[in-house]
Amino acid sequence: MQGAGMQGARRRVGVILAATLAAGSAGAGAGYLLARRMVIRIAEGRLAGIAASNLAEADSHAQDARLALAAMNASPYPYCSHAEITWFRLILAEWRYPREGGRITDGHLDCSTILGRHGMPQQRLQPRYSTPGGLVAYWDPAPLRLGNQNSLVLQQGRSFVVLPARVQSGSLPASAHLRMTLLDPGGQPVNPVSQDERMLDTRSGSWFTDGKLYGTRCSARLLECVTAELSARSAFQMGRSVFVACSALMGLCGGLLGFFVALLGYRGGTREFYLRRAISRDLLFLAYQPIVSLADGSIVAAEALARWTDRSGRPVPPDLFVPLAEKEGFVGEITRLALRHVVRDLGSLLRADPSFSVSLNVTAADLADAEFVPMMETTLAQAGIPAASVMLEITETSTADHARTVESVHRLRACGHQVFIDDFGTGYSSLAYLRDLSVDGIKIDKIFTQAVGTGSLTVNLLPQILAITDVLGLKVVVEGIESEEQAQYFSFRDKRIRAQGWLYGRPEPLEEFLRMLADSRARERRSGAQQRTKTAGWEGKIASGSSRDGMVESPAQR
Repeated sequence: MQGAGMQGARRRVGVILAATLAAGSAGAGAGYLLARRMVIRIAEGRLAGIAASNLAEADSHAQDARLALAAMNASPYPYCSHAEITWFRLILAEWRYPREGGRITDGHLDCSTILGRHGMPQQRLQPRYSTPGGLVAYWDPAPLRLGNQNSLVLQQGRSFVVLPARVQSGSLPASAHLRMTLLDPGGQPVNPVSQDERMLDTRSGSWFTDGKLYGTRCSARLLECVTAELSARSAFQMGRSVFVACSALMGLCGGLLGFFVALLGYRGGTREFYLRRAISRDLLFLAYQPIVSLADGSIVAAEALARWTDRSGRPVPPDLFVPLAEKEGFVGEITRLALRHVVRDLGSLLRADPSFSVSLNVTAADLADAEFVPMMETTLAQAGIPAASVMLEITETSTADHARTVESVHRLRACGHQVFIDDFGTGYSSLAYLRDLSVDGIKIDKIFTQAVGTGSLTVNLLPQILAITDVLGLKVVVEGIESEEQAQYFSFRDKRIRAQGWLYGRPEPLEEFLRMLADSRARERRSGAQQRTKTAGWEGKIASGSSRDGMVESPAQR
């Protein structure tokens, strides 16, 4: 019996040891796999970050180029005169990126800020693509090449500027490679690329294929993509310490249970996970920023802005969680939540006061959703709120798909909604699609407002923008007003303009916004009562004077 007991004990110990070894081996293997995935994700993040930073710089190039071209086309001097070339040089000095500029006619250089106006090369530059907005691009033409760098020449009207087409590796190791791909409006590469590069370099994303990691970021503003490439072997060599730490830790934690718990914790700890959970639990809320009439300063509308406070009580900026929801494909859930909150928060006000309205931001995903417009109709109809009381702001990225955007805007306006283009003037799509979209108005981006009073050439575009709105019969909301000088600049215009900015109020929770609205309307009533009292007083004086001597001088006669 004792021998049998000893054998049973040995068998149990053996099973325990075997299970422990198996669990440890499984944990170590799971740790290795987890480390591999983490290293790949970290490397992809670094690649995407470098690509995004280069793309942001290229977008800055494009924005500077468009502003410079607009100023050059408004030149008050004779064509290609010495005075005009000097004027161009002063314009280009305002921006960091354009290196050269001048005049061009049908691909032939007429003059430039570096070459002057004499001895221009006779060869005709061959454009690579043009956009519906009239922007023409040339890739690395010999007469305008920037040393050993490739150059990109952009033409608008009869003016051109030259930009450097380069990428910088930043913190990537020497084994990494960066390249820039220019696209035509059809999404096809302009500069020579291989078939493999065509598949990887013309759409945003992160890729792991054929033993290499890729991070690509593309911009619709300049029609270009930046790709960062790194071999998986190099990434694994950089992450050796991660492999050792994860394998040891997962081996000690023991087996599949530790692996699944760690995996669950990893998956559950992402910001995407918590944002989805916050939306499903209705934990997001709205802040309302007043929109005022510049004529009298009264609050006539409000913009509803989504806000999120994480588990630690810290606010998460919307420029972090909204792009995350767009990237992961669930930003429409935020739009639906915002609409439900508007109905709940301001439903009684919108039903009682048709002159007051609330604006909501709409993304490209919303416009592409066939259920979005019916959902808007049903929700507002059930709440008894007129469609005209809910304005919709189309973000810049929402105009990328021209045909779909036009169709969606027409449907929304047919339902009674007013549609505005948000951040007007910051992207090529605003001017290109403004006429076709048939929107009700625009919101002028704060980059123009902030230029008021600074002497920047940017402010010279404001009269042209306002003139365009007059011709097209569009309403105007000016964003980012923070000073009286900025407010006065627009209030002196012969146009009914609405304004939004910190001068009139920051985005506030519902209770604080309602208090601001009540104060505004109380001031309106007092002002109206004073005006009526003053008018009645003069009418009494006129009547009294007429009965005595037949004449009393009115204020208008003084």
